Amino acid sequence: MASRSCPCGLPGPYDACCGRYHAGPGGAPTAEALMRSRYSAFVRGDAAYLLRTWHPRTRPATLDLDPGTRWTGLEILDTVGGSAFHTTGVVEFRASYRGGALRERSTFERVDGAWVYVDGEFPA
Repeated sequence: MASRSCPCGLPGPYDACCGRYHAGPGGAPTAEALMRSRYSAFVRGDAAYLLRTWHPRTRPATLDLDPGTRWTGLEILDTVGGSAFHTTGVVEFRASYRGGALRERSTFERVDGAWVYVDGEFPA
């Protein structure tokens, strides 16, 4: 049975894209890949993955996702650092949902070798 396309917008099936990060212990190789996998986790309602990939110093105790939100697309607007050669990275994106869009400039860091989401700013 063929896998559905990945919600993050990259070509290819979910299982071979963000699904491999959601399912396994291996982390995303770049800050952008983590951003895309976190967007896909929002689309799929995977709060456990979102919490697991959140920096321990900024992670909330719980995360309640709105099951009524229908995410419709992700656009990466800018990236700074965040590669295998960096310890920090920034990814600016626009995530569209039915009825609007969210724009965020997210900060990422490596913790014990794995990329994690730290926090975000909402540019005007």
